[in-house]
Amino acid sequence: MGSIFNVAVVDEDGLVRGVATVGRPVARMLCDGFTLEVNRVATDGFPNACSFLYGAVSRVARSLGYNAIVTYTLPEEGGASLRAAGWVADRQVRGSGWVHSGEVRSNDWPLGDKLRWRRELCDRDAQGEVVWPLLSRDDGQLELLSG
Repeated sequence: MGSIFNVAVVDEDGLVRGVATVGRPVARMLCDGFTLEVNRVATDGFPNACSFLYGAVSRVARSLGYNAIVTYTLPEEGGASLRAAGWVADRQVRGSGWVHSGEVRSNDWPLGDKLRWRRELCDRDAQGEVVWPLLSRDDGQLELLSG
């Protein structure tokens, strides 16, 4: 898991009140080169900081050309900040620990089931295919027109 970018929320006095780390998806099946994962969000409880961070990482990921972004919550977490930022609950995923060559690693994080949240960052047609922005320019050169 490598970091692609990080975002911080700062109050009017310049104090950092929360951060988010975004990287490649941990789940192998999501590593398509067009999807990112929010790996960590941490705040000091500042009002709306989580919603701000989830909205900001979505905007940054879209501007970098990614199609989707995902993250995970525990069952006891409500997901209000994610819903407020336009994310939708995607599916329940089974939790498990890491096993490599038959050796079980010690884990200090929750290993139970989690809820995956997803935010689509691009437009899709009726078949679910990505609708790419128009490419055009009068002088024969290609120019990406984004919305």
